[in-house]
Amino acid sequence: MSMFHDEFEQAPGLRYLNHAAIAPWPRRASEAVARFARDNVNLGASEYPAWLATERRLRERLARLINAPSRGDIALVKNTSEALSLVAFGLDWQAGDQVVISDEEFPSNRVVWEALADRGVEVIQASLAGADPESSLLDACSPRTRLLAVSAVQFGSGLRLDLARLGQGCQARDVLFCVDAIQHIGALPFDVQHYQCDFAMADGHKWMLGPEGLGVFYCRAALRPRLRLNAYGWHMLEHLGDFERRQWQPARSARRFECGSPNMLGACALEASLSLLEEIGMDEVARQLQQRIDQLHQGLASIPGVHLHSPAALQRRGGIVTFSIQGRASADVYRALSAERTICALRGPGVRFSPHFYTKEQLIDEAIQQVRRLAIR
Repeated sequence: MSMFHDEFEQAPGLRYLNHAAIAPWPRRASEAVARFARDNVNLGASEYPAWLATERRLRERLARLINAPSRGDIALVKNTSEALSLVAFGLDWQAGDQVVISDEEFPSNRVVWEALADRGVEVIQASLAGADPESSLLDACSPRTRLLAVSAVQFGSGLRLDLARLGQGCQARDVLFCVDAIQHIGALPFDVQHYQCDFAMADGHKWMLGPEGLGVFYCRAALRPRLRLNAYGWHMLEHLGDFERRQWQPARSARRFECGSPNMLGACALEASLSLLEEIGMDEVARQLQQRIDQLHQGLASIPGVHLHSPAALQRRGGIVTFSIQGRASADVYRALSAERTICALRGPGVRFSPHFYTKEQLIDEAIQQVRRLAIR
């Protein structure tokens, strides 16, 4: 694993524990963008076929990363919110339909469903506070429930849901299953087929180590024609590149959701970043990440006055550890850590740490010692 540490050039004294927000790029992504920029300066778009080859490799890597049946099931979108909107405003809703979500969702996976109120769609929020959050979500489904939309890992607490169980429960209830996987893909193995996802989406700028502005949207093939399109253009046509054709139809593949020109700059960066994850293997990425999460759990739990809000059970962990200090405002703790160049976030019930597989154990130890000093003041 030491060879992969060379991919990350963090400034001296910086402790970057914020991958659940925006991740640093690996060296190879920076180099890919630099090459792309030089080619644009020197050659313009004369190497466009090579750009298309990079985009094709990106789709293939994403398909393998989430175990989609083929690259034709992969749409490249601007972000998770765009993909969620494709689902929300693509389905044929009837007044009285219900969407079930959790009570801990990031606004992107709440607001988009609440925006359907003028169509008579009701949003039901199920609590994740109990010992069996999957039962709470499934029990909230009624005969009027059309869709269950959940985050695979909650952004505030780091709670990881049992997606296979939820997918099976949705199948049994004839409920569509939509997974916001932004806090999962790139941190842990993800399998749209095993989870029986109807829809899944994620941005590339967190655990996939890519840039902002490019994400992935998976839609089960049988459902693609059922999503009404609300954006049209040259890139989403079945006969892509046949500019003189007058008779047209949307692409049969997931490209139907990509109306206009692709983000080639972002594709260069994300394809390079995913090549790193693929070389290491997601099982090894997850193993290394969980070692660091365990280090944080044990270290923070040993500090008097520190309360952990993230689950301790291995099967419930993602890449997030959220904590608070008794008697200290979490906003003050966050500011103090940030002032000492420990990059973290103020989220949910406290301060959120989110390392990745390559984060050096020494940096995690240093962050734990900073928290210890703050707790005894």
